[in-house]
Amino acid sequence: MEAGKLVRAHGVRGELCLEPWADSAEFLRQVKDFYFDQAGTRPAGLLASRPHKGRLLVRLRGVDTVEKADALRGKVLYLDREDIHLEPGRYFLQDLIGMKAADGRTGKEYGVLREVLNTPANDVYRIVKGKREFLFPAVDHMIQSVDFENGVIWLLPIPGIFDSNGEEA
Repeated sequence: MEAGKLVRAHGVRGELCLEPWADSAEFLRQVKDFYFDQAGTRPAGLLASRPHKGRLLVRLRGVDTVEKADALRGKVLYLDREDIHLEPGRYFLQDLIGMKAADGRTGKEYGVLREVLNTPANDVYRIVKGKREFLFPAVDHMIQSVDFENGVIWLLPIPGIFDSNGEEA
């Protein structure tokens, strides 16, 4: 799974700045190694990592100059899910894709979550039902629960999100 993108060199000794695609840079510190491919067959050779201004600074085997670091700019790094320990009640956003979205009060099904969009304020769920598409703000007080066993995200929507001009979706 994607961990983040290498955005620039940091310093002159080959350290790289990784933009985390996770809760935080601190969260990614538990990763034992990153990979240059999603299959995990090309290890990046992680030597060390440390959080810095919301990003993760990483040192990789064989990258010891600013020129070598610059050559990796823009590369996406991947992680092995087995390296990650999640606290109870926490989950990977990609695990939500394909789950049904339903009303936590009425049980009404709104569609299937097809994408999680990352925005500055909060994540947004793109929910699709037939030819209709809805954008749902993924904020704590509007998500009742996530039921992985039954594949349902129970939502607490405010009026207007799943209707248009007063019509039911």
